[in-house]
This record gives sequence, C-alpha cells and structure tokens, in this order.
Amino acid sequence: MTLTACLALAGGAHAAQPALAEKTQATAIDPELRQLVKQAAQETDSFHDHFDGEVWLADMSRRLSTRVPETHYRVELLKNVHYEASRAGLSPEVVLSVIDVESDFNQYAISTVGARGLMQVMPFWLKEIGAPGDSLFRLQTNLRLGCTILKYYLDKEKGNLYAALKRYNGTRERDYPLKVDKVLRTRWFRQ
Repeated sequence: MTLTACLALAGGAHAAQPALAEKTQATAIDPELRQLVKQAAQETDSFHDHFDGEVWLADMSRRLSTRVPETHYRVELLKNVHYEASRAGLSPEVVLSVIDVESDFNQYAISTVGARGLMQVMPFWLKEIGAPGDSLFRLQTNLRLGCTILKYYLDKEKGNLYAALKRYNGTRERDYPLKVDKVLRTRWFRQ
C-alpha cells in the first residue's frame, strides 16, 4: 500500500471514498515532501515501524505546513519532536501542543521572563545541565531539555498532565493547561 493510500485511510475529507481520496492525496502531497518523510522515518529510531513513522510525519507535516512553510525544516522539526518526546516517555502530540502554546513554533521566541526557543526553556537550565556551546535556540537542545523537564513534572505529579503543565509553565495560570489540552484535542490529536 502506498503512503498516499495510507494517508487517505488515516482520515481526511475523502476517507469514505478511497479512490477519490487517493487521487486527491496524491495531488496534495508534494513528491519532495514524500521523499523527505520516507527518509526521515528511516533515519530515526523513535519510530518502531517505518510505515507508521511515514504516516505520522506526513500527517503532522500537513497540519504544520501553514505555520512552518519550509519543508526541510518542518520535517526535521517533527522528526526531532518525535525522537525527544519518545526518548523522554512523552506523547509527541503533547509536545507539539506545548510548543504550539508556548512559542507558536517560533524557534527563536523569547518570553517576557527570558524563556527561550520552541518549548520556552529558561536559560538557567543550561547552567544546570547544559554543555559548553549549547544554545536554547538550537532545536535538539531545546527539545531535549523541554521534554526532560516536562517528563520530570509529569512523574512528580504521578501522571497528572494538568498539574504537570502548570508546573512546566511556572505559573499559577489556570488556563495554561486548558490551552494545551484544547490544541491537543483540536490540532495535534493522533489519528
């Protein structure tokens, strides 16, 4: 079965009409993106099944394309999110939701309190656990630290994601976990 057919089966407006769905998906997926997704799924060990990896990357890439238009960076970002989330024992979709709320996928975001990068990690973490030359604007560094911190809070809160998100955000803001939950349910849900 082709990647295009799998995408059609995974959902979409034409899922009830497989022939039409495959034709529509085939014209909608850029061949360069298809090749990048296949390559990315094979390059990381966070996907236990390369086929599932291709489907996940293609689906999430499609959802992210309006926010991150550059194809190579978008696939690299998604591959790293999946790897670091899986390494930490988190759902990649939760991590995408946190990034959505924290930085709106701006790799160079800086908050009013100085938090940096995609997952808005505070600079003091580099002093605590970083290596010389690390930058919170570097994709892998930001995701590694952000996922590790979120997983720590999730463990401390005995799996209560709502409480862990409040701790991760570092505020008493009641709405923060609700914002993350909303984008998780409406945008970054797993098919």
